[in-house]
Amino acid sequence: MPAKIHQFPCLSDNFGVLIHDPETGATAAIDAPEAAAVEKALRETGWSLTDILVTHHHADHTQGIPELKAKHKCKVTSPKKEAAKIADTDATYGEGDIVKVGSLEARVIDTPGHTAGHISLVFDKEKIGFFGDTLFSIGCGRVIEGTPAQMWESLLKIRALPDDITFYCGHEYTQANIKFALTIEPENPALQKRAAEVDELRAAGKPTLPQTLGVEKAANVFLRADIPSVADAVGMSGKPAAEVFREIRERKNKF
Repeated sequence: MPAKIHQFPCLSDNFGVLIHDPETGATAAIDAPEAAAVEKALRETGWSLTDILVTHHHADHTQGIPELKAKHKCKVTSPKKEAAKIADTDATYGEGDIVKVGSLEARVIDTPGHTAGHISLVFDKEKIGFFGDTLFSIGCGRVIEGTPAQMWESLLKIRALPDDITFYCGHEYTQANIKFALTIEPENPALQKRAAEVDELRAAGKPTLPQTLGVEKAANVFLRADIPSVADAVGMSGKPAAEVFREIRERKNKF
């Protein structure tokens, strides 16, 4: 039986996501931005929370954990390098580990940069990825605890995944990200198409995610720092991709 996904808004601009295994009844929350929003999603779906899978330690991804843990007695699994900062952690994971949600299996990949121990989850069989605040649609997370070079390597790991992976991330930032991306790649047809689609979705009050990685790879300038035309657009022709990425990220910080 295929996995079921329920995405819902949390806080001001966070996404919450539940992944459910119909075979066993197990349900995991990917992060816990807000306990009340997760509880509402559980009522709407009729699912029972068995797990919380944490991508990184920031409060807008973890502050709902204590309340949910107390009520549901769910298992909390956190990144190995950040577990000391995450309340009620029961188990940890990192690069190469496999985590289960009932009969569903996710592969863990280390994706540092936004935070030092950020992880991402890939359910290969289901072709689903959860990337937290590493990759956004037409964007990426701020480099807070890591380095631009680390973040670029993390994005390369994600970019190497199959095009038919459907991905989810931590925030609804797509429309603002597109405005910035168009300052660098205004003639990119994939970006232009995504911009029109996103405007239509937001006008209708609909979320801009999930998205497939194939579409994202063609439109997201942060995944394209090794494309010569992108380097040219930021005045860094011939420079290493990590340096081009750093320039793009710094421009976005000031945008």
